[in-house]
Formats: sequence, structure tokens, C-alpha cells
Amino acid sequence: MLATRIRQKDGIFYFISYPAQDLLKKVRFVSRFYGEGGEQIAPSAVAEHDEVAQFIERIERNDKAFQRQLSRAKVKAITNFYETAVSQPPVPGTVLLFTPEQLRFQAVGPLAEAGHLSEPGGKYLVIDGQHRLAALHFYAKDRPDDARTIHIPCILFDGRSEDFATEMFVIINSTPTRISKSHLVDLYERVSWASPEKKFAAKLVTQLYENDDSPLQYRINRLGGRSRQEKWILQSELFNELHKIVETHRSLFEKQWQLKVDRAYPLVRDYLKAVREVMEPVWGKNDRFMFTRDVTLKALIRVLGDLLESLPLLKAWEEERSPRAFQKTLAGWAELAKEFRTEGFYERFPAKGQLERVRRIHSRLTAELK
Repeated sequence: MLATRIRQKDGIFYFISYPAQDLLKKVRFVSRFYGEGGEQIAPSAVAEHDEVAQFIERIERNDKAFQRQLSRAKVKAITNFYETAVSQPPVPGTVLLFTPEQLRFQAVGPLAEAGHLSEPGGKYLVIDGQHRLAALHFYAKDRPDDARTIHIPCILFDGRSEDFATEMFVIINSTPTRISKSHLVDLYERVSWASPEKKFAAKLVTQLYENDDSPLQYRINRLGGRSRQEKWILQSELFNELHKIVETHRSLFEKQWQLKVDRAYPLVRDYLKAVREVMEPVWGKNDRFMFTRDVTLKALIRVLGDLLESLPLLKAWEEERSPRAFQKTLAGWAELAKEFRTEGFYERFPAKGQLERVRRIHSRLTAELK
């Protein structure tokens, strides 16, 4: 196939004008898409070793109901545009493709940057443009003659690492209209430009969400405002609070725990377990209390940051390695349970906004530490 080779700094990639029906045979969808009349595009099976496809699948299909509604509406709108666009080009924007295979490029005559590019043996992974191609699939089914006249502008990355493809996905999808900040937390450990502290905090959030011994297991909202499930706090909000602690106590996390999650996670877990024990009457009772709501959970993480200043407390935890190391310090909170009743909560913690309310709750909890 004819391609233009593009060089930017150390990167080389290709621009291709791909016939629509040829391209549809060469791409794989990692999400399920829906057309009219219940027609579906089934997602391709993702191999265990294909980390990039697994990652994109995780983002695109994290909530089945959300994905079903989003894809149906979006694909329908794009398909309708293809049908009505006459003088306007239906697909003016480029689709980003990736293959781990190293493709052969043979320049044509004196044009060093234009030539023939070999095609991969496998299918392309779509980094950006899955919805456009899904709409094109349904459009080609209904109007095959019209689809044959369409060529798709594509940017192709080949022979690069999986981390490169993941980082490209992050860059392309890191605007508010694409994926949420909560989703982006999942990406920090995979991108080269994220600081060690951000990667560490992101891994801590993942452990708190996934581990069976975490008091926050499955209670962290990893889908931003789109999740319909009962959650307590946005992943991005929890990440921000933990990242602040790591930044503030960088020396402690670097020297004592070497920024290793398996060393620091038990401390965060045991602290939260101690909180749950002390506040058992109100823990998780979100229909009647505000204790495990986002404003209070953020304040609780800030209290943990305060407690990291206490060397005796840290030493006691290192020796005991259990929630008991924190329970005596937090015991006074039991008397505050009634203050977190949903009824009248905002009057007891008046504020102009959430930031101020978190500070008020933080101050109230700190005042009762022993």
C-alpha cells in the first residue's frame, strides 16, 4: 500500500489513505457496538499477552450499560452523518492505528518519504476512531456502493512497544470530552511522563479498589460521573488525596517504603480498617450517614497524612502491623458518630463548597485525635 513516512523527533509513523472496505477487514474492535435493528459488532477476543488491547478494552467496556448506551447513540449519530454528508467529506479526521509488527517501507524513486508499506499479518488495533469505524461498518452494510467511494485517512504506528501505544491512547483521550479523570488514574503507571509519585499513588488506589482486605474494595468510582453503581468516592478524588500525602511525605515514602506499594499499602489499609472499627455504627450506612461519602473520605485521608508526622505511631504500626496501632488514636471519633447524620449534616459543617467542607471535617476529626 502507498504511504507517506513522517518523522517527528525520534518517532517515525505513516500516513495512509485506506479504502474503507479494505480497512474494515484489517481492524479489530475491542468493544461491542450496536447498529439499527439490534445488529452488533462483537468485540474481538483479547489475548492475555496483548496488554494494549486489554487496556483499551478495560476503558471502553468498564460498565456494560454505559458502553451499550454510549456506543448506540454515538454510532447512530455518526452513521447518520455518513448518510447525509454529500459535499462534505464523511471522515475528514484521521483514524489512529497500531501494530506491534515492524512493517517494511520501500521509498519510491527520489521521494524518500513516500513509498510502499507492507501490511501486517494480523489486524490493526484502533487507538482512536473505534466509533467512526463502527459507524462505517453499519453504513457499508446498508450502502456498499457508497462505502466503496470512501477512503479513510489513517495514521499508522508500527513496531513500537505496548507502552508506546498505551501512552498514545492516553494523550489522544485525555480531554474532558473523552475519558474521565478517574479513568486517567488507571494510566499513570503506563506512561513515561508520569512522575514516580503519581504512579505510586495510582497503584495505591488500584490496590484499595481490588484487594479483598481493603475497606474500600469496589467502593471507588472508576467511571467518573457516568457510573450507575453505588460508589463512595471518585477514583480521581482519592488519587489526588493520596498523591498529596506522598508528595508531602516524599522522604518517608522513598526511604522507608522505596515507593513500593506492597510496603505502603498495608499501612493505608490498616488505618482505614481502624477507622471502620471505631466508626462501625456509621460506616457504609450512606442512606443515613455521611461518613463514607466523598467529603468525609477525603478528610480521612488527610488525617492519615497528619498521623504520618507521628514517629511513635509509625513505630507502633511497624511493630504490630495491624489496625490496633491506630485504634487508640482514633477512639475519640466514636463520640462524633451523630454529627455525620445525613439530616442536618450541611448545617453542622457549613461551607461555600466542597473544598471548604472537607477542611471543616478534617479539622473536626483532627481535634478529637488522642
